[in-house]
Amino acid sequence: MAKKISRAYDVEEKIYSREQWDRLRDMRGRALGVMDALASRGIESIVHGSLARGDVGPKSDIDIFIPSVVPSYLIEGALASAGFGRWRRELTQATPVHTVKAIIHVDERVKVTFPLLPLRAREREFYAFGGELGREELRAGRRAPGVDKRLKIIVPTDRGHREFSIVENIEEAVRVLGADPEIVRERIRVLMRRDRVGRTGVYYKEEVGEEESFEEKLRERAAQDPSLRRLMQQRGHHP
Repeated sequence: MAKKISRAYDVEEKIYSREQWDRLRDMRGRALGVMDALASRGIESIVHGSLARGDVGPKSDIDIFIPSVVPSYLIEGALASAGFGRWRRELTQATPVHTVKAIIHVDERVKVTFPLLPLRAREREFYAFGGELGREELRAGRRAPGVDKRLKIIVPTDRGHREFSIVENIEEAVRVLGADPEIVRERIRVLMRRDRVGRTGVYYKEEVGEEESFEEKLRERAAQDPSLRRLMQQRGHHP
């Protein structure tokens, strides 16, 4: 059921075309194939962003996220057993204080991301801010409200979605998202800063070779990076 917007803000309604509904259905079907493969090995995952909200476009990716620390060989084994390839593999870290994440690009449009260190609460809440759904919610055809890169909150409706800026309407955004007000304000600050100074790139990003494991690559980097060693110790993960 679509969430109601409680006050009359500057709300714009978007009506989806048949092509957009078809695109959403096809992308969700592809996501479920990957998520079911992971679940067959006891690994639960979510989709987030436009695929969870429903406002997918021709260039939208299928982003699947595993929110807990799982050995990479289990994840890659689950994908391989279901016939999914490894088009590209990489290790990434947004800033020195954020967790290190592994990314498996199944193909050019589908990627599976998972943390190699436990997530902080704020890092986990980031996904709910943009909209997220679990596997069974996705299968049931549900859609989640969330905020896009324009700082517009997307509120799903039966015909498409309604959207409004969260910058002047933080209280309403908090109510619709069910989020901590400080998290909403923090995300506004981060995204507005990106608009002002542009994307500065991630702190660290490196391709992982076909014969290397993500965990091996993490240990190699930790041996050279004192800040990463400190982060690993803070997260209860010793190099």
